[in-house]
Amino acid sequence: MNQAFQHFIAGQAVDASDGATLTLPDPATGETLATSAAGTADDATRAIEAAHAQLKGGEWSQMSGAARGLCIHRLADLVERDAEQLADMDANAIGRPPAEPRMLDLPNAIATLRHAAGWADKLEGRTIPTAGYMGQPTLSYTERLPVGVVAAIVPWNTPLMITCWKLGALLAAGCTTVIKPAEQTPMSALHLAKLCQEAGIPDGVVNVVTGYGATLGPVLCEHPKVAKITFTGSPETGAAIQRLAAPLFKHVALELGGKSPQIVFDDADLEAAVGGCAMGLFFNQGQVCAAGTRILVHEDVAEMFSEKLAEVARSIQVGDPDQEGTQMGAVASQGQYDKINDYIRRGSEEGAKLLAGGPSEAANAGWYVRPTVFVEANNDMSIARDEIFGPVGTVMTFRDEAEAIAIANDTRYGLAATVWTADVARAHRVARQVEAGAIGINAWAPIDPQLPWGGFKESGLGRECGLAGVLAYTEEKVTTVMLG
Repeated sequence: MNQAFQHFIAGQAVDASDGATLTLPDPATGETLATSAAGTADDATRAIEAAHAQLKGGEWSQMSGAARGLCIHRLADLVERDAEQLADMDANAIGRPPAEPRMLDLPNAIATLRHAAGWADKLEGRTIPTAGYMGQPTLSYTERLPVGVVAAIVPWNTPLMITCWKLGALLAAGCTTVIKPAEQTPMSALHLAKLCQEAGIPDGVVNVVTGYGATLGPVLCEHPKVAKITFTGSPETGAAIQRLAAPLFKHVALELGGKSPQIVFDDADLEAAVGGCAMGLFFNQGQVCAAGTRILVHEDVAEMFSEKLAEVARSIQVGDPDQEGTQMGAVASQGQYDKINDYIRRGSEEGAKLLAGGPSEAANAGWYVRPTVFVEANNDMSIARDEIFGPVGTVMTFRDEAEAIAIANDTRYGLAATVWTADVARAHRVARQVEAGAIGINAWAPIDPQLPWGGFKESGLGRECGLAGVLAYTEEKVTTVMLG
């Protein structure tokens, strides 16, 4: 590819104000994939001003909800038209096989935009009967108004899909935005911004600034014309964003890390559970916030289950993501490669037993990690407690339902969980008690644009997708009229 990408501000592709660029490496080869603008504080400010101008008296602020919805529907059609190109952009940027974003990311992104478009003309207020005011009758009603300019800070692991989670909802609510993609994956966000222009969304509504978070993040979080920050990423960065946003009491939505449990009971369909747990563990090279990396298995079936899971891990074809037959590509960066291998070594040092995989040998080209399964582990080990963000699973055993729930909840995270059982009553009972924002019964991470998505505890605050995701970009305003 080796293209040069620029910012997209007020409808124009522009270089960084100081001309600086950053290099985007190809995780599959280590060679240069592309370059992008290394944004400055001035670039971020220009994008914020463009977004604010559209919100305050611009064409976008005058559009009806129905007109906004039509624009978002057109955008969904254009994303569908360019789906192959967008999938390749994201796959190439992080080293994953293109089949994965084609299978999940793009269909979900398109469906999310269409779902959000349907809400644009349905954000209704209420009339609220009261006892009146000082003996006089009143009429009180509410309106849902756009919260304002939104800084949308997007991660590198599923960039287009998560960008659309944020973009569709905020556009439906009437907001404008500055999108800051991860420095590794700016391509699909920039292409999406151009599609917004093609869809009839006025210039300045959707802006994209690329570059390093350390430079752009403080401006996006502290600028007085930014009303809300929506961020997907690590708890540490989420905490820093909260601190930066606190002095001006900005709205903050955070979808942070996860260490999701998959609980396998002894009555589960083991073949289905093994396949589902493997998907939750190895999809996107394990670089998924909801990855089901803590696998809790009833002691009566643990040995059989673990061996079957290890067989799946050993059978996965790892290699060049563009080669036919490849099932797992490279991880996203050298830093990620080193971190994952360090955790694999640490797991063995802490006493867990390697059943499949292990540390990867340094390669001449590409950051490839072997799918890895640990057994004979406990919940105190770092491989069971820390978010590794790689294809590393830890199998632990439990004796009964109460112990399974206790182990599942013994974590600082609470994003997602899966329960594998044939007992319907148990499924509901356990799902109710597991502390996580989204529970799958006999399926890993069944996400859908209509379902709210977000976490408990250190997995964040706020929700994306569904009606809750759209309402999160609005303020409820009340007006009271004296009638007497």
